[in-house]
Amino acid sequence: MVNTVKLLRHHLLARLFKNAGLRQHAVAVEDDGVAVGTIINFWLPKRKAPPSKMTTTKKKTSSTTSTTKNHISTAEEEQRRHAVVLLHGFAADGLMTWAFQVGALAERGYDVYVPDLLHFGRSTTASPDRTMAFQARCVAAALRGLGVEENRRCTVTVVGFSYGALVAFEMAAACPGLVRSVVATGSAAVFTAATHDALLERLCPGTSFAELMVPVSARRLRLLFSTALYMKLRWFPRRVLDDFLRHKVMCRNRQERAEMLEKMVTRDKQASTHVFHQDILLLWGENDNYVPIEEAKRMKGELGENVTLRSIRKAGHLVHLERPSVYNGCLKEFLARVDALSS
Repeated sequence: MVNTVKLLRHHLLARLFKNAGLRQHAVAVEDDGVAVGTIINFWLPKRKAPPSKMTTTKKKTSSTTSTTKNHISTAEEEQRRHAVVLLHGFAADGLMTWAFQVGALAERGYDVYVPDLLHFGRSTTASPDRTMAFQARCVAAALRGLGVEENRRCTVTVVGFSYGALVAFEMAAACPGLVRSVVATGSAAVFTAATHDALLERLCPGTSFAELMVPVSARRLRLLFSTALYMKLRWFPRRVLDDFLRHKVMCRNRQERAEMLEKMVTRDKQASTHVFHQDILLLWGENDNYVPIEEAKRMKGELGENVTLRSIRKAGHLVHLERPSVYNGCLKEFLARVDALSS
């Protein structure tokens, strides 16, 4: 029997990415402290993809840098292009998360990079490290291997949704020379134990975080989708839910993902928000049940004057899928302002 989710990915979503001028490319990350066999799968601009099937990136090696530069135009305009990195959430990979954004961004002339985070999609590692800091370090190293370098004239904005937003904040804190600005949707800068407990009490009392975020049954998957959306799922085909669970790209590595969820939670006594010098946009669904808009307002007050909060009506946690046109408009407006400040 044909898997409907596989069909959707291969014949619709992948086509949207290709129509936006993106192609898949794997980057083998061999940075300091990263296990051999760590591979980040990207969708990236076709002209940026090296001709080989895989790029290997090593820290501070002139030969790798020279080889990468041979494949990247040195023209002034090319160096100044604004790179936008889109980091997906926990229930899907880059392809499933950002299909409605890549075309709008590429059309405006941005270089769009969509990685699969480790243990999602085609990205893999032999490392036992499940922290968001490790994810951030690997994505940053892979970007450098693709020629997106620190302290160059180009501007890099990292857009993160949910779990991806936590990784985006980690990247901003660890790589201020690489990350010029951040867009965060549906996630606090720090996911504390109090936030974790309140989320479960609000959405599904008596259920563990792993049971909610790594569902093993159609009933659990329906709960995940229904709580993440503003619109009510009064009817949704059981077959699609089953196909989602069966599709190996979407639902493998369950043990690793459960361990990642444990590492997400910061004990309240250890919680401290980084001081960010980047421009930050908090782009929220007004009806987000996972991280309510009140949390975004509190975070805006904590993070400082360089933070803007935009909320979108009639949208839940999956605001970028429910209201893509409005979401894209807010995103492009922010990117244009960053461009103006950088010029």
